[in-house]
Amino acid sequence: MDFDFTDEQDQLRDAVQRWVEKGFGFERRHALAKAGGFTRPVLGELADLGLAGLVVPEAHGGMGFGPVEAMVVMEELGRGLVNAPYAQAALVAPTLLAAAPDAVQAAWLPKIAGGEALVVLAHQERRSRYALDRVATRAVESGGAWKLSGTKIVVPAGDEADAFVVPARVAGADDARSGIGLFLVERGAAGVTLRGYPTQDGARAADLVLADAPATLLQADGIDRLEQAADVAIAAGCAEAVGLMDKLLALTVDYLHQRKQFGVPLASFQALRHRVADVKMQLELGRSMSYYANLKLGAPAAERRRALSQAKVQLGNSARFAAQQCIQMHGGIGVTDEYVGSHYFKRLTMLEMSFGDTLHHLGEVSARMTDEAGVSA
Repeated sequence: MDFDFTDEQDQLRDAVQRWVEKGFGFERRHALAKAGGFTRPVLGELADLGLAGLVVPEAHGGMGFGPVEAMVVMEELGRGLVNAPYAQAALVAPTLLAAAPDAVQAAWLPKIAGGEALVVLAHQERRSRYALDRVATRAVESGGAWKLSGTKIVVPAGDEADAFVVPARVAGADDARSGIGLFLVERGAAGVTLRGYPTQDGARAADLVLADAPATLLQADGIDRLEQAADVAIAAGCAEAVGLMDKLLALTVDYLHQRKQFGVPLASFQALRHRVADVKMQLELGRSMSYYANLKLGAPAAERRRALSQAKVQLGNSARFAAQQCIQMHGGIGVTDEYVGSHYFKRLTMLEMSFGDTLHHLGEVSARMTDEAGVSA
């Protein structure tokens, strides 16, 4: 299989890399994090590069690119430790809106592509854990209009968003797979309350409380679309984690060559060289599974879901190992807030917990293993 990138994809990578090097150094990122993690202006700069419309269809003002281009962008944003809700805004939201009525798409997708609107998925609930089909938020129709009541937690960039895509139950028990609709709720609508807060990785999130909030129906039976959007987010997170690990390893190697012990660089110690080799191996395992995840986004649902869970397990294991080893090789400076390495560690930790942690996806992989693999009773 050919894993070489096209000239257009390489140019896309170079453009993002140049923007990171020129406009988003660690000093800027650290200042944003200390100021509360408000990153809407950063998202605007990415929109100026055309990246907000990366996967938006050309008919709605986007570039119409696919998963591989998204992976390339996410790797570079990870390498640059860019704390903006790019994946949510530019990858997940267009996936969710792709099944919306034409009028809704025409109203929102051009705004997303131009960076004028930030639409994020608000799906997590306190008792849902990582189950996408465990939804307690209720939707009630009256006179052709829908109203939502419930609470969503840890909504990325929630208090900076213009609108939310909210899964809500139109019928059935809270844990039933059927009866889950997807709705668009605007931030300024009546009955919408937000409580924002900074997150450990220098960004922001918010809790969203809906009390008979008016909403626009996107899709009446939306669980399949919600799972597809979650898989897009997982694939984006895997690519970002690869960029994060790649840069953190490079920082660690530079540190080992500069720091001296007993008059010689730390890089001369065989035990530390073995550690670096182990981290490099985990990085490459993660990179290969990131490629696998993004290439499987177009596969049938059952195949896609299993592949994305497999990738999430490997990236979770790789990220945890690489981050811990790199911080240990730095010593005490590695955990200080003033040093960039600690922020890579925090971001990798947050990604491991997003859209299902490693143990959750290990269970998902196990549940989807139906072949006997040659073993008979």
